[in-house]
Amino acid sequence: MATLLYRLGLLSARKPWAVIVAWLLLLGGVTGAAAALRTPLSSTMTVEGLEFQQTLDTLKREIPDAAGGIGTVVFRSDSGRFTPAQQAAVATAIKDWEALPQVADAIDPFATQKQLDDAQRKTAEGQKQLDASEKRLRAGEAELAQGKGQVDGAARLGLLKGQQLTDARAKIAASTKQLEDRRTQLERGKRELALGQREVALTKDTRFVSADGTAAMTQVRFHQEIHSVSPEQRQQVTALERQLADAGVKTYFGKELVEDVSSVMGPGEIIGIVIAAIVLLVMLGTLVAAGLPLLMAIGGVALGTGTTLALSQVVELNSVTPALGLMIGLAVGIDYALFIVNRHREQLKTGMARTESIALAVGTAGNAVTFAGMTVFIALAALAVTGIGFLGTMGFAAAGTVACAVLINLTLLPALMSLAGHRMLPRRVWRSHGFNARGESLSDAHPRDSEHADRGWGAVVTRHPWLAIVAGLALVAFLAVPATGLRLGLPDGGSEPESSTAYQAYATIGEKFGAGANGPIVAVASLPAGLDELATKDKQLDVAEALKLDSGLVSVMPAGLSKDGRTAVYQAIPKGGPADQATVDTVHRIREDAAFIKDVTGADVKVTGQTVANIDISQKLADALPPYLLIVVGLSLVLLLMVFRSVVVPLIATGGFLLSLAAAFGGIVAVYQKGTLGSLFAVTHPGAILSFLPILLIGVLFGLAMDYQMFLVSGMRESHVHGEDARRAVRTGFSHAAAVVTAAAIIMVSVFAGFVHAELAMIRPIGFGLALGVLIDAFVIRMTLTPAVMHLLGERAWWMPRWLDRIVPDVDVEGVKLVDRVQGHPHA
Repeated sequence: MATLLYRLGLLSARKPWAVIVAWLLLLGGVTGAAAALRTPLSSTMTVEGLEFQQTLDTLKREIPDAAGGIGTVVFRSDSGRFTPAQQAAVATAIKDWEALPQVADAIDPFATQKQLDDAQRKTAEGQKQLDASEKRLRAGEAELAQGKGQVDGAARLGLLKGQQLTDARAKIAASTKQLEDRRTQLERGKRELALGQREVALTKDTRFVSADGTAAMTQVRFHQEIHSVSPEQRQQVTALERQLADAGVKTYFGKELVEDVSSVMGPGEIIGIVIAAIVLLVMLGTLVAAGLPLLMAIGGVALGTGTTLALSQVVELNSVTPALGLMIGLAVGIDYALFIVNRHREQLKTGMARTESIALAVGTAGNAVTFAGMTVFIALAALAVTGIGFLGTMGFAAAGTVACAVLINLTLLPALMSLAGHRMLPRRVWRSHGFNARGESLSDAHPRDSEHADRGWGAVVTRHPWLAIVAGLALVAFLAVPATGLRLGLPDGGSEPESSTAYQAYATIGEKFGAGANGPIVAVASLPAGLDELATKDKQLDVAEALKLDSGLVSVMPAGLSKDGRTAVYQAIPKGGPADQATVDTVHRIREDAAFIKDVTGADVKVTGQTVANIDISQKLADALPPYLLIVVGLSLVLLLMVFRSVVVPLIATGGFLLSLAAAFGGIVAVYQKGTLGSLFAVTHPGAILSFLPILLIGVLFGLAMDYQMFLVSGMRESHVHGEDARRAVRTGFSHAAAVVTAAAIIMVSVFAGFVHAELAMIRPIGFGLALGVLIDAFVIRMTLTPAVMHLLGERAWWMPRWLDRIVPDVDVEGVKLVDRVQGHPHA
C-alpha cells in the first residue's frame, strides 16, 4: 500500500495541472447534479417493522383521513382574553387553511370548545326532555290501560258489539302501537343520552381554548403524512401569521410546521472553521500551507455532501444526514491534510527534494491517513448492521464523505503542494535550517531535535506515569458519572431555541393546556363485527373508558370511526410531555393492558402517533447499541493488532476509547438531560437524549480515536523498530507526533464545537458530544494515559505471540520499509 501511494503522490506532484483539472470537472459535475436532483430533506425518522408503524399502516388503510399529518398552531391574544373580533379573525384563518389543497381540515378552537362546554348542558337538557317524555308516556300507558279496561267491560256487558267493538279494539291496538313506538324511541333516546353522557365524561378535560381564555390551540390536518408535505406547502399555512397579527393575535407554529432543515451551515460552524484556520496559520506559519488543509476539507465535503444530496432522488434523507457528513468531513479533511502537509514540511527541512518529499509524504503519512480513513469509514458504514434504515443512510453518507476526504488528500493535495513549492515553509524556518528562502542549501549543517524527546508533555507524563494515570482516570470518572442516568428520546419543540416560534408553541401548550397536549397518543381499536350503530358507539366508548382507567392519561377522546364501524381511533392526552419517562411508562402500560381491554370489550387496541413512534424508535436504537458497540470494539482490536503487531497496544487503545465514550456520554447527559450549564449551551428545556446519538457517537468517536492512536503510537513503534529502547521510543515517538496531533485535535474540537449552536437543533448535542469526546480522547487518553501506561509496560507493550505474528499481515502503516528503500535509493 505504501509503495502504491508513493507512486500516486509522485504522479500527482509531477502532473499537478492534470490532477487539478480532473478534480474541478468532478466537483463541478457533482455540484450540478446536487443542484438539479436534490429533494427536500425530511425531519422524520421511520423504522420499518415496529408496532407503531404497523398500526399507522392499518389506520391509513381503514381511516385514510385520520392518518394525515398534523401541524399544531397556537394563538395568544395581545389583550388578555380573546375578543369577539379576534375569535372571528382566527375563524377566518381556519377557513383559509381549509381552502388550501394540501389541507384536509382544521379545527376552529372556539367553536369546538363551545361544543364541548355546551355538551354537558345539552345532556342535562336532554335528560329533562327524556324525563318529561317518560312521564307523558306513562300517563298515556295509564290512559290506554283505562280505555282498554272500559272496552273490555262494555264488551262483557254486551254494551259493545259487532262493528263498534271491532272499531274500539282497533283504536286500542293503534294506541298501543303508538305507545310501543314511543317507548322504543324513548329507550333509544335513553341509550343515546347515556352514550352522550359517557362521551362528555371522557372529554370534560379536553380543551382547545385555555381555561383563562388567553390562549387557543388548533390542529391543521394534511392529506399526506407530515414529512411528505413540502416546505412550500407548509409556508402557505404559516403565511397567515401577519393577517392574525393585524387582529392582535400572536401565532406560534409547532416544530413540525416550521422546522427548517434546509440549512446545514450556520454562524457557529463558520466560527469553528475560522478557529481551525487560525490554528493552522499559527502552526504552519504561511497562508499557503495553512490554506491547503482548509481547501482539502471544503473540497472533500463538497464532493461527499453533493453526492449525498444528488442521491436524495432515490434515498430519503433525514435532515441530520448532510449535516453529519459536513461535520465529520470538515474535521477529518483538515486533520488528514495536516498530517500529510506536516510530514512534507519536516522532510523539506532535511533538504529532501520537493517532488521526492511529496511522494514520500503520501507514501508514509498518506498511508496512515488511508488506514485511519478506512477505520472511520468501516465504523460509520457498520451503522447499517443495526437494521435501522435512516441510521444506515446517515452512516453511509458520512462514510462516503470520509472516503472523499481521503481521496482528495491523496491526489489533489500533492498536486497543490507541488505548485506551492518553497512556500510550504516560511522564510524564517528555511533560514533556521540552513536554507535560503527558495529552499536551496546554504550549508550541510541542519539542527538536530533529538533533545525534544526529553522536553514537553511526553517527558512529564513518562517521568510521573502513576500520577498521570490516576489524574486522568479521576477526570474521566468525574465526567462519566452522569452517564448512568442516560435516557433516550427524540427531539420535540422544547429542544428548539427559546426565541423560536416552535419553542413558544411548545411552551404555551405546556403552560395553558398541560404538558401532555404536546404529545398526544393515538390509539386504534379493532371492534367486533356485526354491531348496529348504537352498539358500535357503545363499544367505541367502552374502549375509551377502558383506556381512561390508566392513571397516566388526562383524557381520551374518540376521534374517528371507519365506514364499516370496525376501526375506531382515539386521541389520548397523557399527563407528561412527549419525552417524559412518565409518558413512556404510560405507553408501555397501555400495551400491557391490551389483553385486559380485549377481555372486557372484545376490541384489539394498539397505539401509534408521533409520541409512540419516538418511544418505539428510541427503544429500537437502545437495543441496537450493545451489539454495535461489540462490533466496533472487535473491529478495533483486529485493526490495531495488524497495525501495531502487538496484543497489548490494541487493548490499551480500545480501553481508552471506552473511557472517552463514557466521558462524552456523561457530559451529554449533564448538559442536555439535566441542564447543567444549560444557559451556556442554549439548552432551554433539558430532556431525553437524542435516541440515535449514542450509537452515532460510538461509530464516529471510535474512528477518530483510532486516528490519534495511529498517529501517536505509530511514531513510537517506528522509533522502537529502528532500535530504540521501548521506554525511550515512547518519548521519541510522542515528541515527533505531539505537535501535529495537538493541532489536529484542537481543529477537530473547534469544528465540532461550532455545531453546538447549529441552526438545526438535532445536530447540537451531536456536535457537543463529538467535541467533548475528541477533547478527552486526544488530550487525556492518547496524550496522557497511553504514553504513561506504555512507559510502565516497556517492552511488554509490544508483546505478540510468535504464532500470531506469523499469520497477521504486516500492513506497515508507518511506511518504515518505504522510507528505508527510498532513502537507500532516492528518486532522482
